[in-house]
Order: sequence, then structure tokens, then C-alpha cells
Amino acid sequence: MDRNFARALPLVLKHEGGWADNPKDPGGATMNGVTLATFRRYVKADASKADLRAISDDQVATVYYRHYWAAVNAQALPSGIDYAVFDFAVNSGPARAAKYLQSIAGVSVDGRVGPQTIEAVSAMDAAKVINKLCDARMSFLRKLKHWPTFGNGWTRRVDDVRRDALAMVGQPADVKEVTVTKPVVPEAVEEKVKEKTGLWQKLTGFFGAGGVGGGLLWGVDWQTLAVIAGAAILVLLLIVLLRRQIVNAVKDIREGLA
Repeated sequence: MDRNFARALPLVLKHEGGWADNPKDPGGATMNGVTLATFRRYVKADASKADLRAISDDQVATVYYRHYWAAVNAQALPSGIDYAVFDFAVNSGPARAAKYLQSIAGVSVDGRVGPQTIEAVSAMDAAKVINKLCDARMSFLRKLKHWPTFGNGWTRRVDDVRRDALAMVGQPADVKEVTVTKPVVPEAVEEKVKEKTGLWQKLTGFFGAGGVGGGLLWGVDWQTLAVIAGAAILVLLLIVLLRRQIVNAVKDIREGLA
């Protein structure tokens, strides 16, 4: 079960259209608003444009729920505001949509819609929040270099979002069971993580087990010890950097599955 997702998704898709591959569009090739990069992340790692064009309805719902709706915690926001933030996230990114909402709510702006943001927004007049959010969104869009090309379409979209979001205010949430298939980590990504984490384990195991044993260094002059120590420090720094990359890679995957 989820609040308003089943109601909001068709409204978003109405503006996303079907297949598009405009060279002037910074998002690149899209199908139902899903970019090739996002499709590869959630569905098929080596997907082609032809694969993207054949995306199923369930895959579309999965991408929008995981990548946008849940990313702005829309299910916890009041009716109307949830849809307005959701559509903003789809059009301009979840972090930006969250930050604009937080700015309006007067809370810390960190791009993550948490308890503080939800409490502040829930205490405000929903219609005022929606109008301020749509006004701020239009102000942002007008500053983009692609405004001359897409400005008319963006304006129509925000006008529609404002109208439909305001119509949702005070209405019961459209609580329906939404089937969202949990995305499977692409095998290629899984193998890459295993490869990197395996290397990390070998390196840490080597040093942890005393790969450079103290006994082997007994009796070595201090100049040689200094060179060995310097080399060891360099290797350890490289290991730390490698571990950080691995942790970030695994974190990105887990966040995608959260």
C-alpha cells in the first residue's frame, strides 16, 4: 500500500510522453520519462536504446517509485504536496525538489525529506506550499539555458501540476495496492563489487596478518627502515582510497534497492 502514488504516476507520465531522443535534451534518450542511464541502473546494466523503448509498465512504476517518489519521501507528505514534489523531482531531480520544499518550510536545507521537514510542511497551509513550490520551480526553469527550447512545455507542465495538486488538497489519499518490483542488482555490477571487495580483503588480510613481518626487518639499518615505512604508508593510503570507492559504490547500490 502507498499513499497517492497510483494517482500521481499517471499525471506525471502524461507530461513525460513516450519515446524521445532530442539531441537538445540534456537527459538524452527517454521512454515514458525514464532515461537510458536510469534504466541501466534499475533494470538492465547493458541496456540499449531498443531495450529502453520496450520498457514494461511494471518497470516504469519501479523506476519512478524508487528513483523519485521514495527519494523525496512523498508517501509521508500531505496530499497535493506529495504530487507537486514528486513531479518536481522527476523533472529536475529529487535533491533539488527536496531543497526547494525545505526552503519554503523554513527548515535545514540538506536535500533529504526527513521528520523535521515533514512535520514543518504538515503544519503549513497545503495550498500555499504548492503555490510557492510551483512559483519557485518556474523561477528555476526560466534560468536554464534550455528555456528557449523547452520553456513553453515546462510552463504548461507546471501549470497542470499546480492545478492538479491543489485539487488533491484535503482529499483522501488514493490508497491502492501498488505492485512495485524490487529491482535486481545487474550481474555486471554485482561482479564488479565482488572484484573490488575481494581485492580489499586480500590487501587488508596481508597487512593484518603481518605480511611485512617484524622479524624480517630485524637488524635492518634505519635508512632502509625509513624507505620501507614510507612505502608502507603510501600503500595504506591507496588502500584507504580504494576502500572509500568500494563503500560508495556499494552504498549507491543499496540506496537504489532501499
